[in-house]
Amino acid sequence: MLTTRFVTGAPNWIDVGTDDIDGAASFYGGLFGWRFRSAGPEAGGYGFFELDDRIVAGGMQTTPEQGPPSWTVYFRSADAEATAQASEQAHGGVLMRPMDVMDQGTMAILADRAGVPFGVWQPARLPGLGVTGETGALCWVELYTADVAAAAAYYHAVLGLETSGVPFPGVGTYTCVNPAGQGEDGMFGGVVPLADDPVETDAFWQPYFAVEDTDAAVARAEELGGTLRMPATDIEGVGRLARLADPYGARFAVLRPMPRQA
Repeated sequence: MLTTRFVTGAPNWIDVGTDDIDGAASFYGGLFGWRFRSAGPEAGGYGFFELDDRIVAGGMQTTPEQGPPSWTVYFRSADAEATAQASEQAHGGVLMRPMDVMDQGTMAILADRAGVPFGVWQPARLPGLGVTGETGALCWVELYTADVAAAAAYYHAVLGLETSGVPFPGVGTYTCVNPAGQGEDGMFGGVVPLADDPVETDAFWQPYFAVEDTDAAVARAEELGGTLRMPATDIEGVGRLARLADPYGARFAVLRPMPRQA
């Protein structure tokens, strides 16, 4: 499960790049209760979404040259430069070389073998998100890809991630992901083959945010100008989920998780 006890390879940051940061702040504020706070003039327009004064995500205004509005998932790295080199050795790419973010940490943007962008964050003063796994916060991530085996090999080589097949009634075998040596308790996401998915046609990482009522969240997102990409669906043993896009096209999902069993 996702926690703020970040270990190497676990997601420790997410941010949204959008062509209207004020509009995005209004949308996510209305949907999840987030408030947007600028990181200051030295941050180049970057800021933090906060939930009860805890950082739940980052966000910034982007240009069309930087790509369409989208969410980026970051993974903890003990050495961002070494991770970037590992990406190149594993036939991936480096879209943005490691760079220091003031005194907060070091970031890089990489691409896997299929060209899917993701980030790495080597923490200094800022370990990562202030809250995960709670209502309104990141609770799961999912990679959609044409080649699950190739993706698993790449992320194992670069981040040390481990995969395992988990059977779900009515769904089949789902590929779960966890940091090295963390096992089932460390599972934070999954890998979905595009050929088996009724919605997605391109490879990308998708964040899931926890909600108390999936159907109410869908209705509210549509009221705020968002788009429903997959209707609310019950997954046995998981919960009720739906896939959405914000008014600017950034894709995400919401999930009402099943209560964890003792």
